[in-house]
Amino acid sequence: MTEVTLTDRYIGATVRSVPERQRADLAAELRSSIADQIEARVEGGADPAEAERAVLTALGDPDRLAAEYADRPAFLIGPRYFFSWWRLLKLLLAIVLPCTALGVAVAQTLSGASFGELVGSVVATLLQVAVNLGFWTVLVFALFERTVPRPSDAGFGEWTLDRLPEPHQRGTGFGDMVGQLIFLVLGVGLVLWDLTIGFVPSERGLSFFDPGLWPAWFIGLVVLALAEAALTMVVYLVGRWTAALAVANLVLNAVFVASTVWLLSEGRLLNAAFFPEVIGDGGGDVAGILSVIFGFGIVAVAAWDTVDTFLKARRGRGGALLAR
Repeated sequence: MTEVTLTDRYIGATVRSVPERQRADLAAELRSSIADQIEARVEGGADPAEAERAVLTALGDPDRLAAEYADRPAFLIGPRYFFSWWRLLKLLLAIVLPCTALGVAVAQTLSGASFGELVGSVVATLLQVAVNLGFWTVLVFALFERTVPRPSDAGFGEWTLDRLPEPHQRGTGFGDMVGQLIFLVLGVGLVLWDLTIGFVPSERGLSFFDPGLWPAWFIGLVVLALAEAALTMVVYLVGRWTAALAVANLVLNAVFVASTVWLLSEGRLLNAAFFPEVIGDGGGDVAGILSVIFGFGIVAVAAWDTVDTFLKARRGRGGALLAR
């Protein structure tokens, strides 16, 4: 496996934020420029490793360099704090908005709201939260811009090589592949055990999932698990996620989510007799609440997995430039 150098990491951090059609040219131009500058320093008697660090440090923040190359304005707040604000805002939006949407959707579903009311509440709340996040972060950084002359005085510090992002995983390692395959086998095995034997010692045969899932829906689960296992092995053999493999993963997730949500909505996924039998009074209410949480949890996990694979596929395209 080729070692990833500081130069590789710097180029990767720079090209990730420019339009894809410009990445190859920027990567080649930047690599050539860096190599020439390192060579000049080495000829002057500098150590190669120290020369590389000095050249990359002099180039500065990769995001700023990419903005200059792409002729992209970066003055919403001011060049001094723009990238610190932008990184923080993206992080807050990525964390707060999905959590808010999930919380509102679960609350509306449990309160008996219709689908239209649920969607309206989620959209309205997300818009309100996004606007507030944008407003307050801009306000804080605008105050920094006008009252704190140096980013280091605000606790951000100057950009250094230590801030270069570590290389992201673009595929599945051997250990990850084996772990995923074991997880699939265990998942199918647990469902089979539940449908045939059950996990309640005092009530043998009392399954958590609806007994009506056997055998047709269980066979469908096995087929889906085999397809997921095949996809996992293909990703490992290819060495990275590609757009086509990400689309295949999207299709598998969509089939699984659509089937699961439909079964939940029809009351055919969880065993209606399980909770009343185990808990007694109030078991039906617990089953209803758990069905809602279970459904949203499946959708959230599948959505996260889908987005993650597309991000890995995108990073994989950028990573191919590093080998040139």
